Amino acid sequence: MTIQLSDKPLLEWAGDSLAIGLFEDAVELTGELATLDQKFSGVLKELITEEEFKGKANSAIFTRVNADSPVRKLIIVGLGKPDALKLDTLRRAAAAVARVGKKQKSKILGFSFPLWNNDPAASAQAIAEGVELALYQDIRFKSEPEEKGSQIETIDLLGFGGQEAAITRANQIVSGVNLARQLVAAPANAVTPITLAETAQAIAKEYGLQVEILEKEDCEKLGMGAFLGVAQASELPPKFIHLTYKPEGTPKKKLAIIGKGVTFDSGGLNIKGAGSGIETMKMDMGGAAATLGAAKAIAQIKPNVEVHFISAVAENMISGRAMHPGDILTASNGKTIEVNNTDAEGRLTLADALVYADKLGLDAIVDLATLTGANVIALGDDIAGLYTPDDAVASQIEKAAQSSGEKIWRMPMEEKYFEGLKSGIADMKNTGPRPGGAITASLFLKQFVKETPWAHLDIAGPVWADKENGYNSAGATGYGVRTLVDWVLGAGE
Repeated sequence: MTIQLSDKPLLEWAGDSLAIGLFEDAVELTGELATLDQKFSGVLKELITEEEFKGKANSAIFTRVNADSPVRKLIIVGLGKPDALKLDTLRRAAAAVARVGKKQKSKILGFSFPLWNNDPAASAQAIAEGVELALYQDIRFKSEPEEKGSQIETIDLLGFGGQEAAITRANQIVSGVNLARQLVAAPANAVTPITLAETAQAIAKEYGLQVEILEKEDCEKLGMGAFLGVAQASELPPKFIHLTYKPEGTPKKKLAIIGKGVTFDSGGLNIKGAGSGIETMKMDMGGAAATLGAAKAIAQIKPNVEVHFISAVAENMISGRAMHPGDILTASNGKTIEVNNTDAEGRLTLADALVYADKLGLDAIVDLATLTGANVIALGDDIAGLYTPDDAVASQIEKAAQSSGEKIWRMPMEEKYFEGLKSGIADMKNTGPRPGGAITASLFLKQFVKETPWAHLDIAGPVWADKENGYNSAGATGYGVRTLVDWVLGAGE
């Protein structure tokens, strides 16, 4: 599929389907749209009247045009209130149109959408992202991978001539999102610590990044006892991934993105029981997937920011070598941890990754992880929790999430809740009381960042969608990639 720009007037465009965006309570046809309706023998007005179309955001209707028309079908999509128009409104409307166009077997699809904030570049990018995200399919594991039927071949964005760079930027970002989707969706016998490290190496080779893969022996030398405690039961070796993107010249900022990389989480000896969702635990590396997806996108965009992409990757399994409840682990900063629940393993892997990153002399660190069910209880399936003691970093992440359309809500870090993590025989336990579980998890992570401004994103909810939602199909969403990329780009401005 090709997304291209067109300066061809709306009245002269020809193709299979033409999509028109209309605002809520402003669906009266005037000017160019009234002329277009006359050209199509009144079918546009008739469709709006018969379907009682009000222009509500993401509502879409369509109809066939008369046989001798240069346009075979018309699609109308709602954009909501004009004063509430956001980039994500365009992104979601474009996704809705793309899905209708595909179902209607349109090969050539035209878009006539308004601008957000009089910004043609940002608007074109958002529309292109919505189309590409919505049309993504993962059929790698089907026995018959070739999809049958007509596919969209060309998307024409009308009135966006000269915005080629915006389309390129959309392609680059979506390539990272789709990599993250593929990694999260793949089963644990396909994505292992070994193959995830190979993916990082492939990104480095293709896009010219630096890569270092620390093996078990390397991690032992660095004293990564928390990470290795999680990994010790698996037959597969742990891999500590460190990808680095460095721009030409002096970078404006130096940042790190750290992703939880547990490729399968059995729960360890605190094994996940019936109803625990153990069959979905291939998703527990969603943070690492987003980290590698962001690396792929940023390596193509080439901002003036140095970025370190880090993940301590392992399986959390059960064997005669497994860590026991009650074991004491020593992290690489010397902190001792009483393991009172082997199913709270992600924070152990992140602990050593945070210590490692904290020593790199960075301006900020963001980690993201499918860390707690408590965050899902608090914020539901669509919203990530943002935990940080740093207001500046919080503001940067919130701004990036707003632009990208990914939902985030800042949560409190109530310091007194750390009392629940105190241990009688070690510096801390790895879990606290059930109330405030996502907060105590973030307070645990905070113990491993000494010098660097830091934020934690709990993405346990939005990493996966049970049903089609906006531009996400059911399944892996690639959540976090677009926010992380926007955050990095903002640091380079």
